[in-house]
Amino acid sequence: MASIKDVAARAGVSAATVSRALNGHPSVSPGARTKVLAAVEALGYRPNAVARSLRTHQTHTLGLVISDVLNPYFTALARAVEEEARALGYSVIIGNADEQPALQDHHVRTLLDRRIDGLLVSPTDGGSPLMLEAVRAGTPMVFVDRWIPGLDVPVVRADGTAAVRALVAHLHAIGHRRLAIIQGPASTTTGSERVSAFRAGLREFGLALPDAYIGQGDFQAASGRRAMEGFLALPQPPEAVFAADNLMALGALDAIRAHGLTVPDDIALAAFDDIPWFVHTAPPVTAVAQPTEELGRASVRALVDRIEGRSPASVTLPAELVVRRSCGEGRSPRPGEDQREEAPR
Repeated sequence: MASIKDVAARAGVSAATVSRALNGHPSVSPGARTKVLAAVEALGYRPNAVARSLRTHQTHTLGLVISDVLNPYFTALARAVEEEARALGYSVIIGNADEQPALQDHHVRTLLDRRIDGLLVSPTDGGSPLMLEAVRAGTPMVFVDRWIPGLDVPVVRADGTAAVRALVAHLHAIGHRRLAIIQGPASTTTGSERVSAFRAGLREFGLALPDAYIGQGDFQAASGRRAMEGFLALPQPPEAVFAADNLMALGALDAIRAHGLTVPDDIALAAFDDIPWFVHTAPPVTAVAQPTEELGRASVRALVDRIEGRSPASVTLPAELVVRRSCGEGRSPRPGEDQREEAPR
């Protein structure tokens, strides 16, 4: 492998001149720069990124810790982050927390040890001492999708409140009265926010949300399956179920089909976080869609602003309701369906 001395010898300049030319120093003449670049190309020289980072105290590397790499929403988010970072001259190292706070902190600690320039995190919970320690140490950080209340860190997220309430209004307009939710962990901001929006939507129509119609999930498919099993075992199952995450919705769909039931004829199903698969299910799933690509790109721009000493504001983008056919849309009501019973209180 060629060294900087080999490049200097071929170009007929000093090693210091090679270093200055590669770093764009204005003291290098155009002629010398041309010779250096030609020698670099001929020898296939690659600068030592580690050595450069020790000199400049920058690695041009960002860390991204996402909640669950198997969740298509976070996969799409990570792709948008990587594309925007590359456009701005940064590489990205990704850690998958798998919805486990301990694994999240392991990745954060590892990334900080690798001297990343900044950190993007979608927290798995709201009580990480390591995150607080990193913020106090001055680590440039941005929260994306989820956040930890009380920390002075910019947040880039989508506000799904209006879209969830629009979903409830949509379900009510179709004729559903017994509405249930599979909620995410209350320890996450998105988990608590979505169930609060759902409750608020129900209140607007005077509908109840009994405890039996609240399924506890963890943003993963197995929990959606368990929650739906519980709903179907009730003496009076719900007419429509809102899964507050796409993986929980897929788990719920598995449970419905395992019981020999169909969506939406036997039970309606809607989800938070639209994903490409929902268009291809039978029927296509009505969902709340977040602007995933915009969130990923905006989070990188905010983090680079922090790295470069600026003070970016938090960014909140709207989510929107995407109506398809999983809740009975476009279906003619069957006899007796125009007078629905309300949820048990």
